[in-house]
Amino acid sequence: MNRFAMAVLLCCIPFTAMSAVVGEEVVYRHGDTRMNGYLAYDDAIGKKRPGILVVHEWWGHNAYARSRAEQLAAMGYTALAVDMYGEGKQADHPKDAGRFAGEVKNNMETAGARFQAATELLQNHKTVARNDISAIGYCFGGGMVLEMARRGHDLDLVASFHGSLPASTPAAKGTVKAEVMVFNGADDPFVKQEHIEAFMAEMDRAEVKYSFTNYPGAKHSFTNPEADDFGKKFDLPLQYDAMADKQSWGALSKALDAIYAK
Repeated sequence: MNRFAMAVLLCCIPFTAMSAVVGEEVVYRHGDTRMNGYLAYDDAIGKKRPGILVVHEWWGHNAYARSRAEQLAAMGYTALAVDMYGEGKQADHPKDAGRFAGEVKNNMETAGARFQAATELLQNHKTVARNDISAIGYCFGGGMVLEMARRGHDLDLVASFHGSLPASTPAAKGTVKAEVMVFNGADDPFVKQEHIEAFMAEMDRAEVKYSFTNYPGAKHSFTNPEADDFGKKFDLPLQYDAMADKQSWGALSKALDAIYAK
């Protein structure tokens, strides 16, 4: 059993023993494109609760994104692992992952519409307080949730984990409604110092409430237990960092608790 499978197994044990977290396959559409999502929530909670969107890495809507949705559900939220590529497409090679991600990034109007379709599905779920919506994302997904915040989507909190920072449309003053959190690996070669400086200057100009956390020694994809295997297989600078993973998730949890007064 690899480390990711073990992490998912350990993550799931409390769901059956201590709570009633359930997962549902869901389908939603943007135009003619079918989007395959995964919704997780604790069915034992008898009241509506905040909803959290989870945007996948460039590999696509996979088990990792779903596991994060389940973790959020165990914390008392309803979480939707979204599908930004359509038809549930997943990549098993960086060339395909880059192509899929590029198709979305090069058409941000479509990306925004797909994100909004996922948001509406989450808002309309029976367990969700429709005005309490946040979003998190990983790698490609981290950059994507930052873009959605920049474009004024009605979100309470946006958190990017090892995501890209350059903006297709820089934030304007008064546009960003969300509090923004960025968790970055200080040794991530894909995120340059100039990207960090430009991002911070952009947030300051737009008067956004934000935080930027750099984890010393952490590389790209530091939250994903499968990162080492991907890195070795494709000769990429990917590496799991258990401490950075734990600390960043703890910071997210604390911020969500503060926003939603749990």
